[in-house]
Amino acid sequence: MSVDAERVEAETASPKTTGGNGFARDTWINLKRWLLKTTRNPFVMTVSLLNPIIFLVLFTEVFGQITEGAVAQSLGTEASYVTFLVPAIVIQTALIAATTSGIGLVEDIENGMFEKVLVSPMHRGAIFLGKSLSEVIRIVVQIAIVLGLGYILLYLNTGAAPTDYIATGALGALGVVAVAILFSIWFTALSNVVALITRDQESTIIAVNLLQFPLLFLSSAFLPLELLPGWVQTVAALNPITYGVDATRALMFGQDVMTVIEVSTFGGMWDTLVPAIAILAALDLVLGAVAVYFLNAASSSDVQ
Repeated sequence: MSVDAERVEAETASPKTTGGNGFARDTWINLKRWLLKTTRNPFVMTVSLLNPIIFLVLFTEVFGQITEGAVAQSLGTEASYVTFLVPAIVIQTALIAATTSGIGLVEDIENGMFEKVLVSPMHRGAIFLGKSLSEVIRIVVQIAIVLGLGYILLYLNTGAAPTDYIATGALGALGVVAVAILFSIWFTALSNVVALITRDQESTIIAVNLLQFPLLFLSSAFLPLELLPGWVQTVAALNPITYGVDATRALMFGQDVMTVIEVSTFGGMWDTLVPAIAILAALDLVLGAVAVYFLNAASSSDVQ
């Protein structure tokens, strides 16, 4: 029996917990288990961060000079492509971290750990929440690295001050992290649903990657939408990545950057932030509920 299995079996089968730990403690038990699993396999965290970093460096070096004029015209102000691209890389980082969540669940299913958790008296919502919170911690660390690297690239290219990088300052940087976390929840839920449906690691990887990259390129992530074909703009309006990228970009530039929805009620960057956050929060609630439903369905079908 693995260390993880022994830990959960001991915590869930002891006399003091046979009636249930309560939602908060169940969440904490699952959070600890997934954090331990992550720290024991740093390769996954490193590789999931490497992909966005490659995108950031290559895209800024290859497309930076070509696109800066279009970016400045779109935003109505002088802007470096580095600053324009970093929000997209932040969201991509959150997306990849959410993808690995489903893959981790499949590993649990394949090694029998998932069944042990299901037969415990743990609250099904706490199982999903604890797992999601472990992903949140990983996302915070990775995004801090991406933001730091983005500023290094900007400084090397232009010698810009930190205020030229994130116009809204330290609070804006925290806001970028918060938006990325909010964005990650819906795809974390989706990747876990896919894992529960396929119950196969290879199928889960193929399914989530099949969604990930088309969604990234059919959004406002890498270029201003007005430069893209009309059908791409239509798809982008329905694409959650557009709202995650636009919200983080609004915080980076301190202004309204959204083009898929015309809002003028709140003023400035809030005309982007309010609708984007509302859409992402609604998506999180819906897909989070679906993920919990599938966990409950797995409980009734697998553990009898």
